[in-house]
Amino acid sequence: MKQSLQLRIGQSLTMTPQLQQAIKLLQLSSLELQTEIQQTLDSNPLLEQDDNLGEITVIDAEATRDRGGNGEDSTDFKAPENTVSDNRSEQTLPDELDIDARWDQIYDYQPNSPSQSSSMGTDYRDMFENQAGEEDTLKNHLNWQLNCSHLSPLDHEVGLAIIDSIDDSGYLTQTVEEIHEGLVREFDELELDEVEAVLHLVQRFDPVGVAASSPGECMAIQLGQYNPDTPHLTKALVLVDKYLEQLAGNDFALLKRRLQASDAELSEIIKLIQTTNPHPGHSISQNHAEYVVPDVYVSKLGGHWKVSINPDNAPRLRVNDQYASLIKRSDSSDQNTYLKDHLQEARWFIKSLQSRNDTLLRVARAIVERQHAFLDYGEEAMQPMILRDIAEQLEMHESTISRVTTQKYMHTPRGILEFKYFFSSHVSTADGGECSATAIRAIIKKFIAAEKPEKPLSDNKIAILLGDQGINVARRTVAKYREALNIPPSNERKRLF
Repeated sequence: MKQSLQLRIGQSLTMTPQLQQAIKLLQLSSLELQTEIQQTLDSNPLLEQDDNLGEITVIDAEATRDRGGNGEDSTDFKAPENTVSDNRSEQTLPDELDIDARWDQIYDYQPNSPSQSSSMGTDYRDMFENQAGEEDTLKNHLNWQLNCSHLSPLDHEVGLAIIDSIDDSGYLTQTVEEIHEGLVREFDELELDEVEAVLHLVQRFDPVGVAASSPGECMAIQLGQYNPDTPHLTKALVLVDKYLEQLAGNDFALLKRRLQASDAELSEIIKLIQTTNPHPGHSISQNHAEYVVPDVYVSKLGGHWKVSINPDNAPRLRVNDQYASLIKRSDSSDQNTYLKDHLQEARWFIKSLQSRNDTLLRVARAIVERQHAFLDYGEEAMQPMILRDIAEQLEMHESTISRVTTQKYMHTPRGILEFKYFFSSHVSTADGGECSATAIRAIIKKFIAAEKPEKPLSDNKIAILLGDQGINVARRTVAKYREALNIPPSNERKRLF
């Protein structure tokens, strides 16, 4: 084969390190972004957080017009130089202060210690305000009560074994025989009735009903704590012991026959049972609340919806001027190369953050522009929208829109919502239009909330009601939306009261 040189012209897409970094930052959530920024600050000496914003005077234009019309009569306020005297007595105050002056603009605050300065930099919040306390688990709560019961060493060990067999809902994961079998290897003199006695003690711990083997036993233990003279208590105990499945299936005719009760009496029995908690372990919280930090804020000003980036998610970053000035262009030493590489990395990182905020803001504005009816009137006014609609409007790829809308949240007057919430499929209407699946679910939820408890609406009836409003959906589609809302079928929604 003869070798030759050929010249070809073509286009190719290269994933540069800068592009890879921009894509990575774009798909991070707010909490992940803060972690990434902190890691970059720790690893790059040329990148630093810009905490010193300087003395910035904010002049409200509308307030200026109100005071002086053209601003000539308004008093200009000039902040003093940012100097702190070592002697507080040398700081003097003017005889008269401007009306809109602040104390910290006149009197220089000097913290007593560096730690106090860092912890009270700008917002003066309590440094322990958001510190979580010690986690209170169900097992810790039960062990504390066991230690206060003054039991014998053997009974105390039995109690520990029982508590270790309780799951997060408060139910036993082992039978009494299995617990006894596990303990008798160490304690030969232990009898089965001793394990049962300690089990009955633990079941009366707070919350009452823990260590039960079934929901019926759990509710029976709680009902056993009531006064024996409580009306309908005997029949309520019989119901949870023998007919709990029939109650779950709303088989009221069978319950009335077996309990020999009228409609009114059965209603009172069910109300008494509903005062119990079938999952007592859930009353002891095991997980701390996870707060969602919104990425953008949406508010209505002057009849128009405005979108702004949350500035608290990403701090202001800058290149350290002192380290940057040490770089010598003509020097190729290892130290100079190290500084050059980190300088370029710092600039790329800052530019990628700016690109992320710009893209996030553009997508959020496009979503609000299309879904302003939802912000004004609620879920029933939600418009159908898919990722391709926003991608075509902003001339971006769908994958980019998907990265922007994943784990990103929007603070609106209707709550904090994920960007993905505004995207949904559509159903054709009778007049040729389209209706969002979110709006249909909201309408179904409204129909079910207004139904009669003794005669709930079936899926077919709901489909007919939607058809009367011009929304053509099949019965199975209604069933799918109803299940997505965690609403049981009509036979399970039937109530006597």
